[in-house]
Amino acid sequence: MNNSQSETQVSSSKKKNYGLPLILITSLFFFWGFIHNLDPILIKHLRSAFQLSHFQASLVDSSVFAAYFLLAIPGGIIIQKYGYKTGILTGLFFFAAGCFLFIPAANTISYPFFLGALFVLSCGLAILETAANPYITILGEPQKAAQRLNFAQSFNGLAASIAPIIGGIFILAEEPKSQEELSTLNEAAQLAYIQAETSLVKGPYLVLGLILLLVMILFLFIKLPEVADSKEKSTKNFLQVLGVKNVGWSVFAQFFYIGAQIYIFSFLLVFAEDAINMAGQEAKYYAGVAGLLFMIGRFAGTFFMKYVSPQKLLRIYSIISIILSIYVVVGSGISTLYAIVGLTFFMSIMFPTIFALGIEGAGADTKPASSLLIMSIVGGAIIPPIASKITDISGNIHLSYIVPLLCFVIVFLFSLRFRNKTSIQ
Repeated sequence: MNNSQSETQVSSSKKKNYGLPLILITSLFFFWGFIHNLDPILIKHLRSAFQLSHFQASLVDSSVFAAYFLLAIPGGIIIQKYGYKTGILTGLFFFAAGCFLFIPAANTISYPFFLGALFVLSCGLAILETAANPYITILGEPQKAAQRLNFAQSFNGLAASIAPIIGGIFILAEEPKSQEELSTLNEAAQLAYIQAETSLVKGPYLVLGLILLLVMILFLFIKLPEVADSKEKSTKNFLQVLGVKNVGWSVFAQFFYIGAQIYIFSFLLVFAEDAINMAGQEAKYYAGVAGLLFMIGRFAGTFFMKYVSPQKLLRIYSIISIILSIYVVVGSGISTLYAIVGLTFFMSIMFPTIFALGIEGAGADTKPASSLLIMSIVGGAIIPPIASKITDISGNIHLSYIVPLLCFVIVFLFSLRFRNKTSIQ
């Protein structure tokens, strides 16, 4: 047997050994994609039930993504000290606990309680993403890291296409009453209506929490390879890691990209209602199509990266996203909703590509770099309230899309840093 045959067998063996771990980790991308894409349904539902302003409704996103900022570094420390598997189990525990907290939140008819449940749930998501994103990139050939991460993130997109439809069926079962309709009810009738509305969320989140417990048990008993991303341990603190190669620039770009993505997805149903007076029961299908395009974009991006470098594709997609965002700002009618839905296809590769470029060549600093990139998801807590405030002040939701437009400009500028590179090494 010659050396070439021997290397081929070793490579094949590694791929075979990584098969089950890749499947299990990829399933996590589906679960957090599903829960994130229930948020647009939840925002519209809670906004109607509690009669919230755009800014108040955006606090759903703030509760979710503030957790990423606060838990990403602790999550990274857990992973560094105890390994990827412990990080995954810890994340699943908080994820399930947050789902179960929706039951007392609904029973007490408390919007702050809902925000608290979302925060606990998102603490789990922050730890899960801190573990799963880098784990996928090191389970296989380094030069295919971005392609592998985009493929795993494609299942996040699959969840994005399913969640709005399922959420719409169970949570938006009926079109909510308007503020004028509520004002005609006495206090007891209003309270009963809000109780009925908030109770609709209990079933979906209870079922999801139970599924997550089963997944947690599965991970508990299945052995995952603790792949070493480097033989050396990082000697830098988190601020010093920002200076490693592309980490700092990627954190900056990811902050703005995530802010744009979350606003576009979370307020799609609200845009449909405010801009073109479309009922939630109809708009949920547009949200489903947006999720479907997001998924197709991920799979398509994985395919295109066989022929086009990830950084070049990122540059092309960011330019198209800028053009579509401009149209949403200056346009009118249902075509602007089509533009928002179309945006989701071109956003699809941005998170995993920025992430992979950010940790490329980080070596011993991969885990802390991953934590910082997950922390940058706090953009989802900050950007949507800013955009929502523009809507509240101007009374024109179209103008709020100036904010995601600027975010895509920043992603484009980030992509220019890699214009002389041909691949991720």
